[in-house]
Amino acid sequence: MSDEKLMALDIAEPPTLAPSVTAAYAAAKERLGFVPNVLRGYAHAPERLANFTAMRDGLMASDSGLSKAEREMIAVVVSSLNRCHYCLTSHGATLRKLTGDVPLADTVAMNFRAAPLSERQRAMLEFAERLTQAPESIDETERDLLREQGFSERDIWDIAEVTAFFNMTNRLAVATGMEPNVEYYDLNRR
Repeated sequence: MSDEKLMALDIAEPPTLAPSVTAAYAAAKERLGFVPNVLRGYAHAPERLANFTAMRDGLMASDSGLSKAEREMIAVVVSSLNRCHYCLTSHGATLRKLTGDVPLADTVAMNFRAAPLSERQRAMLEFAERLTQAPESIDETERDLLREQGFSERDIWDIAEVTAFFNMTNRLAVATGMEPNVEYYDLNRR
């Protein structure tokens, strides 16, 4: 456990971690070298942590017509729109890793319209933006714009599901004052 500030809520990690939490911590340490604060924040509710990681992993690592980098682009753009410091910092680091292109990842985080993206990626991110900011306005016109860029019906589902998941996680991180781990800031920069 770290002395680093976890979040604004006074919910401490349990003194004894459930085996599933210990396993999640070990997997994160192996992958990243540290335990993300979002996992530490969920440590008090092991069953919800398991649900959260299963959903995240299912969305971000499963087979999809969207590349892993494209799914991370959605996470970064949604987090930027929602001004979610935690998610923007953590998923920005993952996008840097997946693309190997620090300027691209940082530009997507600041203003995806200024990034050198394909028309397909731009349409995907514009859909995610609209679904985040004005979900009631989504209709067949927006889905047709994605189809015109070659997205399948399943791809459109995946875009919507990733967008919806990160809108939820952004709200949880903002509401709890979740602090990004300091390690994220330099991660995958060069």
